[in-house]
Amino acid sequence: MNDIIAAIATGKMPSAIGILRLSGAGCAEVAQKVFTPNNGKSLSQAPNRKLILGTLHDRHGRVIDQALAVYARAPHSYTGEDTVELQCHGSPAMLAAGLEALFAFGARQAGPGEFTKRAFLNGQLDLTQAEAVIDLIDAESADAAANAAGQLGGALLRRIDPIYQALVDLCSHFHAVLDYPDEDIEEFKLQAMATTLQNAEQSLRALLATYEKGRHLKHGIKTVLLGRPNAGKSSVFNALAGYDRVIVTEIAGTTRDTVEESIRLGKVLLRLTDTAGIREASDRIEALGVERSQRAAEEAELAIFVCDSSEALTEEDYTAMAAAKKAPRCLALLNKSDRVQVVKSLPFETVLSVSAQTGENMDKLQEILEQWYEDGASCDGSILTNARQFGALTRASEAIDRAKHALTNGMTPDAVLTDVEQAMMALGEVTGRTVREDITSRIFERFCVGK
Repeated sequence: MNDIIAAIATGKMPSAIGILRLSGAGCAEVAQKVFTPNNGKSLSQAPNRKLILGTLHDRHGRVIDQALAVYARAPHSYTGEDTVELQCHGSPAMLAAGLEALFAFGARQAGPGEFTKRAFLNGQLDLTQAEAVIDLIDAESADAAANAAGQLGGALLRRIDPIYQALVDLCSHFHAVLDYPDEDIEEFKLQAMATTLQNAEQSLRALLATYEKGRHLKHGIKTVLLGRPNAGKSSVFNALAGYDRVIVTEIAGTTRDTVEESIRLGKVLLRLTDTAGIREASDRIEALGVERSQRAAEEAELAIFVCDSSEALTEEDYTAMAAAKKAPRCLALLNKSDRVQVVKSLPFETVLSVSAQTGENMDKLQEILEQWYEDGASCDGSILTNARQFGALTRASEAIDRAKHALTNGMTPDAVLTDVEQAMMALGEVTGRTVREDITSRIFERFCVGK
């Protein structure tokens, strides 16, 4: 990490503000070759973490913008290294010219997530905080953002670290008694060991139990709309999306493929999939669409069956109903309530009469889903949202469970501690204490360039 990295830290579209970011020893000397402060002093002499006004030049010395610069000296910076940010107008062409100039004077292009990776490697962030950065950037709801912000502030670390420290104390106490028998060290007791393991297991189970909500918070609930052709699935989809996302016609079978959209209903995020109508396909293309519909139904966490309540149920309706009932949760919509209703009930616990055309009762669908999926848990960063972390914590819990059984079955403490040490390794993968370099690299590859 001895080289100087640089990147555009803002988006590629024109915007009011654009930022060029540098990090690494000597970055101020590189930046001052393209930025001239109006006060006549060099950037390397600028006060720490204070904005100064100046002009930005391209590699040929031409003025391309009026800009602000801030120089943060190590270790009091995001990366823990010397860093410089040049805050300009958000012209993509101007930012590209500024970045090219920085490369010409010794910086290199930063890789995806390299600024945050350096912050982690320099001890500015633990791994839970580093991963929270990308979750905060990708958040699709206020609750998801609040939970990511809490993790960035160390909320998840504060739940995991006491478990890790308790296991460290357990191992160190045993080895101290074993290695220094003549010292005045408190006797190692199996009951105390059992209590520590029990407390650790309970804490881990409580944390793991938050993952389903965290997964829904971060990725949304995998939801599928099912029904026969022309039941109004695409109209329901468009009504929930708030715009005409899917083509709707009176011709049955207009939708030939699955269409997915992230849709937020109140505090519930749906990963909603519209499907081809389930029926005996009339051609090869429609058959592929029906096959994808059936696969989407099998993978869904929530299925919404849609029927045309103005027409009698058909065999195709019953086939779609059977597919919907395979999902962990399902409900039915009696669509086209603005017409004379022929179908007034369905064999589902939750049935709602709606009109996708007029919007009648569509708001009640939101109320039902919030009752199902909103448990009132605080999104303060203590909710587990990351699949990698969930996997590591699961392995830690399993190792502690093995240790408990070994202790109950009369195994010696040193044999029990083998599993305890495996639990500590797994916990260390979450916080970054014991994570391998290849895993670290894979984590930061998910980040955007410039972060």
